[in-house]
Amino acid sequence: MTYDHTPRRIVSLQPSATVILQAIGALDRLVACTKYCADVCPEAAAASIVDDSWTAKQAQITATNPDLVIAAVPYQAKAVTEILRSGVRFLGLAPKNLNDIYVDIATIAGIVGRADRGAQVIAAMQAEIEHMRELTAPLSRPRVFCEEWGKPLIASQTWVAELVQAAGGEIVGIPGRQCDFATIHNENPEILIAAWCGAGDRVPLERIIRDRGWSEMGAVRERRVFAIRDEFLNTPAPTLTLGLHALAAAIHPQTFPVVPGLRQISDVSPKSHTARVTVV
Repeated sequence: MTYDHTPRRIVSLQPSATVILQAIGALDRLVACTKYCADVCPEAAAASIVDDSWTAKQAQITATNPDLVIAAVPYQAKAVTEILRSGVRFLGLAPKNLNDIYVDIATIAGIVGRADRGAQVIAAMQAEIEHMRELTAPLSRPRVFCEEWGKPLIASQTWVAELVQAAGGEIVGIPGRQCDFATIHNENPEILIAAWCGAGDRVPLERIIRDRGWSEMGAVRERRVFAIRDEFLNTPAPTLTLGLHALAAAIHPQTFPVVPGLRQISDVSPKSHTARVTVV
C-alpha cells in the first residue's frame, strides 16, 4: 500500500508562497492565507484569512488545523515564536536573488509532491528572463534607480536588480539597502522606478519629486518616472515575469509595449514642483 505523506492543509503567511502553490497546481491544499495573498492571487480568497509573517498568531494558525505553515521574510521575532508555538511543521523562506527564488519554488514543489511541475515553472521563468536579456543586449543601457520603499528610502532587492539588468538597464544604488535622497540625486539616474511594498501601483510619484527636491534630476526632466505594481517586483515568485515586462517597457519604451501595472509621470513643472500622472 502506498501512502501520501505530503502536506494536505497548508497555511501561507506570504503572497510569494501562495503564488508558488498556484503555479505548481497545489492551491487546493491552501486552508489559510493573508489578505495580501488574496490580493495577488484572487483564487486564494476562499481560504481563511490570517495574519502574515510579521504579525502571525498561534491561535489563528492552529484554528485551521494545518500540517504545514509557509512564511517568508520579513519576519518579526515574536511572529516566528507564535508560528513555532503552533507545533506545525514550518518552512521559512528568505530569498535574496533569482536563484534563491528558483530554490524556493523547487522546495515547495518537492514538499507537496509536484517536483516535475516545479521544474517546469522554474524553466519557464528562466527562459523568459533569458529571452528578454537577448532582446535588450544590443540596446543602450540607461541607469535606473528602483525603490521598494520611500521613507526611509530603500532600494529594491537583488532580484529586482537582476531583472533590471535583463530588461536592459544598469542599476543605481545597492540593492536592498537604505539610502538617502541626496545620494540618489547626485547619482542622477536616467530612470526612476517606484514599487512600494503594499502600495499596489498607488505610489504618489508627484509628491516624491516635490518632497525630495528631485525636480532637476535627469529622469524627472525627461519624464522617465514610473510606478510598477508592488506584486510585480516585490513578490519573489513566478509573477516576477510581469515585473520584467513592466521594467522593459519603462527602460526601453521604443522597443517594448506598455503593459498593465505600469504608471508614468506625463508632465513636470520645475517651478511648481508638481506633476501630472498618466496611468497606462
